[in-house]
Amino acid sequence: MSPPAALLLLLVTAAPVRWEALDDAGRTKALAELQPLPFEARLLAASARFLGTPYGLSPLGEGTGFDADPRLRWDRVDCVTFVEESLALALAHRPEEVLPRLDAIRYRDGRVGYETRNHLMEADWLPANARAGFARDVTLALGGADAVSAEKVLGEASWQSPEARALALPASVHATGHYGFGLLPLPHVGAHAGQFPSGTLLLVVREDSPSRVTRVSHLGLVVQDGGHTYLRHATSVGQRAVVDEELGHFLARQASLGWKLVGISLWQLQEPGAQAEAGPQRAP
Repeated sequence: MSPPAALLLLLVTAAPVRWEALDDAGRTKALAELQPLPFEARLLAASARFLGTPYGLSPLGEGTGFDADPRLRWDRVDCVTFVEESLALALAHRPEEVLPRLDAIRYRDGRVGYETRNHLMEADWLPANARAGFARDVTLALGGADAVSAEKVLGEASWQSPEARALALPASVHATGHYGFGLLPLPHVGAHAGQFPSGTLLLVVREDSPSRVTRVSHLGLVVQDGGHTYLRHATSVGQRAVVDEELGHFLARQASLGWKLVGISLWQLQEPGAQAEAGPQRAP
């Protein structure tokens, strides 16, 4: 069911020409225009060219095999691939670097294959991209005394769930253990939201359950504009496209769903070796 229109409060701006509407020469020119900008500005500009791009669940794959979807495409994104492709475009300096950057983000050690893909956010995607220098947990720094340490616990019961079985991963690559991350509890988000830097990766964190393989149900990029905080994300409801949605209303909508929303986790996306502007993480 689509949410009431009043809940969306989308940021109405003149979006640039979408990546999907550009030909190869146009994309080369658009990528060249990003190069003089600081990384955060490149990320926001790259992501802005996805505004209005239609939502499609799991639009990327390995090109062959179990998931034969293309490794790179411009006409469909979901919440994860929107972030991955925006990050790859911000990291690339030339068109031929986009796909290798995307592979480095999506796969362990850049080894393309369904079994080596970073499927699970807490167990795969976040730690792999933190090790690669593409992402850094800044929740405790941005949330101050209100932020806490949290974790996702993966056990054998997690891999018996319907969502886990749907992944069709062999037992040899089933991640198990405790996977930590910073958490800003939902009641405290409003007090800090205005200070989240634009371009910050925001993860929606829900209540843990042994029968689930993740606590993260959605993600997007923070955009600060005109004194308001928005989430730029690929939504499967309403417009079913990449939109800028006012963060407070987005979280209210998320909280109305059955799986209890407990808070958010915040990650700085960056070039490897870059210094984190949010400063060092405080100790848990």
